[in-house]
Parts: sequence; C-alpha cells; structure tokens
Amino acid sequence: MPSTDSPGDARQQAIASLKGKREFTANVVSFVFVNLFMWGIWAATGMGYPWPIWVTGPWLIGMGFHAWQVYGQKPITDADIDAEMRKQAGH
Repeated sequence: MPSTDSPGDARQQAIASLKGKREFTANVVSFVFVNLFMWGIWAATGMGYPWPIWVTGPWLIGMGFHAWQVYGQKPITDADIDAEMRKQAGH
C-alpha cells in the first residue's frame, strides 16, 4: 500500500485494509463450512480414501497467502520509495 500523504490517503488506506480483513473473514467462514460439509460426506460414506484433502489442502495454502497479504505485509513508506529510487538511480 502506498504511503499516506494526506488524511484522504490515510482514509483510503484504512478502508482498503478493512475490506481486506472482511474478505479474509469471509474466506475463513466459507472454508470452515465447505470443509465441514465435505468431510461430513466423507465420514458418512465409509471414510475410504480421504478425497476432501484435494480441496482442503490447496484452499488452506491459499488462505495462508491471503492471511499474509492482509495481516503480514507492511505498507510501502516514503522511505521505501526513496530507497528504491536511489537504487534505480545508481544503475
């Protein structure tokens, strides 16, 4: 996310952050319900080959990346931009 130069920029950054958190929450809720349903079907049909893992595993990996995007990444600051511009000028 870009650095904040004005109160309007800070507001937009806060709104984007809140939207990201809500989207992640929706992702977690849908993951739980869909996986409970699939694993329930698996359990009710004899617990043979654990086929739901083919959905659960990749989805869980994707949720890890989504969590990193929402909670782990730090915003881009003016200092980051200045440092990158200095690097670019040095080439």
